[in-house]
Amino acid sequence: MPTIKQIISHLETIAPTSYQESYDNAGLITGDPAWEAKGAVISLDATEEVVGEAIRLGCNMVIAHHPIVFRGLKKINGKNYVERTVIKAIKNDVAIYAIHTNLDNVYHQGVNAKIAQILGLENTRILAPKSLMKRLKAYIPGQEIGSLLTALPKAGAVNVNYSSENQVFIDKNEYLHEGRKLEITFPSGLQSRIVAEVKKNAPGAYLEITSIENASTEIGSGMIGELPKPIDEMDFLTNLKSTMKTGCVRHTRLLGKLVKKVALCGGAGSFLLPHAMRQNADVFVTGDYKYHEFFDADGQIVIADIGHFESEQYTIDLLHEIIREKFPTFALHLTKVTTNPVFYL
Repeated sequence: MPTIKQIISHLETIAPTSYQESYDNAGLITGDPAWEAKGAVISLDATEEVVGEAIRLGCNMVIAHHPIVFRGLKKINGKNYVERTVIKAIKNDVAIYAIHTNLDNVYHQGVNAKIAQILGLENTRILAPKSLMKRLKAYIPGQEIGSLLTALPKAGAVNVNYSSENQVFIDKNEYLHEGRKLEITFPSGLQSRIVAEVKKNAPGAYLEITSIENASTEIGSGMIGELPKPIDEMDFLTNLKSTMKTGCVRHTRLLGKLVKKVALCGGAGSFLLPHAMRQNADVFVTGDYKYHEFFDADGQIVIADIGHFESEQYTIDLLHEIIREKFPTFALHLTKVTTNPVFYL
């Protein structure tokens, strides 16, 4: 049997946790990486019912897309579904692993690539590529920062340059700063960790962070591609509803054009609409659109909201494929629990 750590290591060769967004909490949430993995249940969400399903199947691992713990837990006494799920997993030695925005953000074998495959898109590419590296410039008031210079490389910083002499700097708002100058570069996915180390070891430092212009075609948000041949807008939406097994497609006004170029984002993707419009997409498919956000289509594109769960449901199959290619005999189960909290009348 593989260990929990071996399963995780394989998943993270596809989607390293450094690719997750700063607000996310991907990774091992409960359990010991040294445990032997007796089997895993794959689901979109790790809920009490899914953990119970794993226990009944003799599995000691749940692999979920969405992290059950997003924010810090100050108490764990079972007062809500998050705490009850964590308690149940810990009491029954079930490891919960989440692979969220890091899996969203990869091109090969990523969430959006799977949706594009289901929709039959060709010539696909990342809709909003991410810069691989960022630069941090800091002016640190006169203090000893040996601990910071030690901590930064451990946190993932590279090219650490530090001036021991005080320098004067005027920022973009024309405020004056004086201190010892620190410049580092780091992978963009490590920003929250790097900033935390600077603030912890050098309180009062002035920070500026900029992206380095080396956007990756393999990492980023959303996907855009083309249908094999143009089709009528209503035909596209009808096919979309059927293919994505959704009870409802909420969409903006049809424009009387054929659909050829399609942009998409699993989950909540409204932040990517400007990218879809700049790249002349005919339709933008995503979930979780709010009423006023639909106005942003502005007669230039059709927004099609198919629901959050519905847009990401095939992530379960994707994770099964990824694990099965490395561990062909490992006991894997696609959850039979429908974790979608939204119902349609």
